[in-house]
Amino acid sequence: MKNENTRNMVIFVVATAVILILYQIFILGPQAEQQRAAAEAAAVSQTVDAGGDLAVPGAAPAPSAAVFTENRREALGTVARVPIQTGKMRGTLSLQGGRIDDLFLTEYEEIQGEEAPVELFRPAGMEHAFLAQFGWTGQNIAGGVPGPNTLWRLTSGSTLTPTTPVTLTWDNGQGLRFTRVVSVDENYLFTLRDTVANLGTTPIVIAPYGRIERQGVPDTLGKNQILHEGGIGTFGEPGSYSTTQLKYGDWTKKPREEFESTGGWLGITDKYWLAALIPGQDQRVEAEFVARDANGLQMREARLLGEPRTINPGRQITEEQRLFAGAKRNEILADYEEQLGLPRFVYAIDWGFLFFLTRPIFLLVHWFAGLVGNFGVAILLLTLTIKLIMFPLANKSYESLSKMRKLQPQMEKIKAQFKDDPQKQQQETMALYQREKVNPLAGCLPILVQIPVFYALYKVLFVTIEMRHAPFFGWIRDLSAPDPTNIWTLFGLIPWDPGSLPLLGGLLTNSGGGFTLALSVLAIFYGFTMWLQQAMNPPMPDPVQRQIFAWMPVIFTFIMAVFPAGLLVYWAWNNVLSIAQQYFIMNRYGAENPIDDFIAKLRNKAA
Repeated sequence: MKNENTRNMVIFVVATAVILILYQIFILGPQAEQQRAAAEAAAVSQTVDAGGDLAVPGAAPAPSAAVFTENRREALGTVARVPIQTGKMRGTLSLQGGRIDDLFLTEYEEIQGEEAPVELFRPAGMEHAFLAQFGWTGQNIAGGVPGPNTLWRLTSGSTLTPTTPVTLTWDNGQGLRFTRVVSVDENYLFTLRDTVANLGTTPIVIAPYGRIERQGVPDTLGKNQILHEGGIGTFGEPGSYSTTQLKYGDWTKKPREEFESTGGWLGITDKYWLAALIPGQDQRVEAEFVARDANGLQMREARLLGEPRTINPGRQITEEQRLFAGAKRNEILADYEEQLGLPRFVYAIDWGFLFFLTRPIFLLVHWFAGLVGNFGVAILLLTLTIKLIMFPLANKSYESLSKMRKLQPQMEKIKAQFKDDPQKQQQETMALYQREKVNPLAGCLPILVQIPVFYALYKVLFVTIEMRHAPFFGWIRDLSAPDPTNIWTLFGLIPWDPGSLPLLGGLLTNSGGGFTLALSVLAIFYGFTMWLQQAMNPPMPDPVQRQIFAWMPVIFTFIMAVFPAGLLVYWAWNNVLSIAQQYFIMNRYGAENPIDDFIAKLRNKAA
């Protein structure tokens, strides 16, 4: 009767899973597609019908969303521009507003294998424009102050490079002269040094500002729950700074968040890229994140306002602001943090709530990669290091498991002797454990300890740009992406794309995330090592639990297929090391194990 109940339970679980998958494919999938199409149509309608002028002081002009252009040259316009050229960036600076709104990161590719560099900033007029702009604000200033539409004049330099800064000037015609020197270093830091001379006859009071704005958020951003994308900044006072994160999805729920700070920084971050405003670290500033609707565009802005400065007649002041616009490489952020005294700048990288594990693990992997020249091998060395650290704990655990496996015949006798008295059966089993000094829970300890390490390594693979497009060996060209092989193409032997199928495509590939029916070489190897390690453990006493554990390697093979290849390399290699360690301990205690049984069968067949 018990075997029949177990069989019925397994059939029920499998049937339920099949029904859920079919419901997802044929019901929820089409419904989600219809909802998405309706949302896009509503967004287009809102865009076309919206109107009005942007009235926020100092903000860059928002174009009509109905007249976006895909032609970058057209969006750049006819206003003169200053070329930007470094070893890591190229783009232009507009003399209208002095905006930095055209910037590519030449070290990185949008898609691996393509020559198109990553686009960071995009000019207004194109969809999802992204830019940085700096100026001054003041009340009742005759002739005005520099804003987003100010036409600066290039008076020195022709191309902005790490060795050749450029100088821009603007005169308001009423006694105020602004001189801006823009420089850039060899990495991703722009420095804007403004000198304001009061040639008039009355004192004036003005304040500097900086603004990073994104005119609408691309659909590809802000969707991943394990990753922060959106507003980010560090605010506070010396000795008590804290970092604030505002996800894209939450930004409209908090349309304005204000902070006061001495120094610090703020900006907008994506997975790998950051645009951040950096004031002088001894300056008192007001910072805010703003979400607003401008001409139908959902604008996201990070704003920084400096202290008001009084300029008497015949005097001048100098104000310096900085802009970080580039890749979130740990060593670069750490260097700026040290050189500029920036608080918590390395936390522009989303290390997660286990940052005390994630960052050390990254630093160790990065150090190993520097020694061997391969991040995949570095992960193998990291796994070996963790196994060595946990060796005493794992040894105790595997000793307990080996003793339990050796006690299996006695446990079966107890079950047969007291099959009608579960309570007595449990008492006798526990007494056996005490006599033989076996802890049945000891086998769980290595797994429990590995869970935070697993999560931390997942974060490292997922959020650090150093791991982006990092190759291993053979077909694995990107450790941060899933293994590209697929059982449905016989691992590349059949030239077709399972993802092209209209309904099953998402389930048969591992590119979309979530549960899929995809199986890669790494996933199958991982599943095999999980099965072998589980087979070396003593079987569960309860038949239902035994069936569940028997299915776990199969289920996890499918689940893990969508994870980054580097994570599968870590986990499979960890299983291999665990199997080797457990094998030697089982032999030492004389416990049977499936490896010896398999070798014995091969010998018998050979004989």
